[in-house]
Amino acid sequence: MKSNQFDAIVVGSGISGGWAAKELCEKGLKTLVLERGRDVQHLKDYPTMTSAPWEMPHRNQIPRKDKLENPVVNRCYAYKEDTQHFFVKDSEHPYVQEKPFDWVRGYQVGGKSLIWARQTQRWSKYDFEGPGRDGFAVDWPIRYEDVAPWYSYVEKFVGISGSYEGLDTLPDGEFLKAWEMNCVEKEIQKRIKASYVDRDVIIGRCAHLTEPEEVHLAQGRGQCMARNQCYRGCPFGGYFSSNSSTLPTAAKTGNLTLRPDSVVHSLVYDEQKGKVTGVRVIDRVTKESMEFFAKVIFLNAAALNTNLILLNSTSRRFPNGLGNDSGILGKYIAFHNYRGSINANYEGFEDKYYFGRRPTAVMMPNFRNVKKQEMDFMRGYMTFYTAGRAGVGHADTPLGAELKEANSKPGPWSVYMMMQGETIPKESNHVSLSPDQSDEWGVPLLQINVSYDDNDEKILTDFHEQGEEMLTKAGCVNIRKGDSKQSPGLDIHEMGGVRMGRDTETSMLNGFNQMHQAPNVFVTDGACMTSTGTQNPSITYMALTARAVDHAVKEMKKGNL
Repeated sequence: MKSNQFDAIVVGSGISGGWAAKELCEKGLKTLVLERGRDVQHLKDYPTMTSAPWEMPHRNQIPRKDKLENPVVNRCYAYKEDTQHFFVKDSEHPYVQEKPFDWVRGYQVGGKSLIWARQTQRWSKYDFEGPGRDGFAVDWPIRYEDVAPWYSYVEKFVGISGSYEGLDTLPDGEFLKAWEMNCVEKEIQKRIKASYVDRDVIIGRCAHLTEPEEVHLAQGRGQCMARNQCYRGCPFGGYFSSNSSTLPTAAKTGNLTLRPDSVVHSLVYDEQKGKVTGVRVIDRVTKESMEFFAKVIFLNAAALNTNLILLNSTSRRFPNGLGNDSGILGKYIAFHNYRGSINANYEGFEDKYYFGRRPTAVMMPNFRNVKKQEMDFMRGYMTFYTAGRAGVGHADTPLGAELKEANSKPGPWSVYMMMQGETIPKESNHVSLSPDQSDEWGVPLLQINVSYDDNDEKILTDFHEQGEEMLTKAGCVNIRKGDSKQSPGLDIHEMGGVRMGRDTETSMLNGFNQMHQAPNVFVTDGACMTSTGTQNPSITYMALTARAVDHAVKEMKKGNL
């Protein structure tokens, strides 16, 4: 590299980091993106994107040896032989579990944007108002009206499929053509709506191009083919990722410098200037130490890694981590509760079937404690369900003609329902640095102390009760409730630790994601979240990032950064 001086540095190249890079570059800033993992280029580095199962050594299964050596990542639904190259192996990047926590990571250019579930729902005004209204966490320093135009801004570029419903609990966005429900899903929708006045059932909203528009074609992206092979990397660019969208857009400006294999150690705080001036980096391959400098820093390393970097950014001014005079850095970690599920059967519609695949489910916005606190637990949960028919191989009969005949017809209809519950940020749920263990680059290991509480158990119970009641009224039979008892983290929606707020004593960031005590540092990944809501969080990270960059550039032009 010819110079180590830039206008802006972005740490991380995933969903929020890609957006920070795009926005900074398009606004004319010479921007360095630091990614700790290897380089992954769109198309070129998707080795299994068109592979058939029989073309893989283990027919797309993970060998037993790998399962024993890497139990955490093997619990992730998307980790298979065709996707394993996009996931971090447990044995390669250890961390300390003070309590059971499954930390699923993707270290490469594009980060987890290559392997995310692509579900995109806006927050409502009730989500931003919730903490202040109900007295948990701290009050958000922003409201829905502050973020709404930025939701629209990123949705148009990303490409979100969805239906217009006019719900105040799940606001509409800028949508492409929605996916279709099948006949049984529509029947369940009809019966639930007839039985409840507070429960809206709609098709999911997801970052897939059902009908690409000019803005998407200009990115080199095409229509989603519903292949159900998204986690391999999409050769069509049919779903949104940093690799197919924001990073190439940033590169076209000529203002982007992308440096893979860059493990960020800490931020550089200049005692004389009284500000952050740069980033300390360890080369992943050579172990060489170096520093890069810029006027503004965006931290987008993903929630827990961003906490780690800030905790490790110590100086005489900030001995407990950058900007951590209040002592709350690394605390109030929260996540989504995915433990609850329900399986059922549906009788009838035996003369009906459905066509193709679909990258989203039917969903129901939260209906608990929405406009006021009314239950014996705080907050609530989103609900998702799908219906389908068993296919070839469903019938368990003796070999021969009987087996062939039984499997020549579709099996019975089945229904699967799941929850996505909001957890309450608590000071006791925290991360810290190991005092005596470091990784191979000399960075302290992250210690994670996060667990469920009684509120989470009550939400799970309510989901099971209400889900069973709804499916019964919808005509389902043989209803079976399940509890995965999975550890926190497997939701891959960890948030908090560097939360936004109004008070410097109880928060780390202001309403523009700007650190109170280090104003040229912005945090716009999951670490910034004050509460979790019940929605999938990624579209909110994107909107907050675009908004924060707009503010940062305006402040730079004023000479304030």
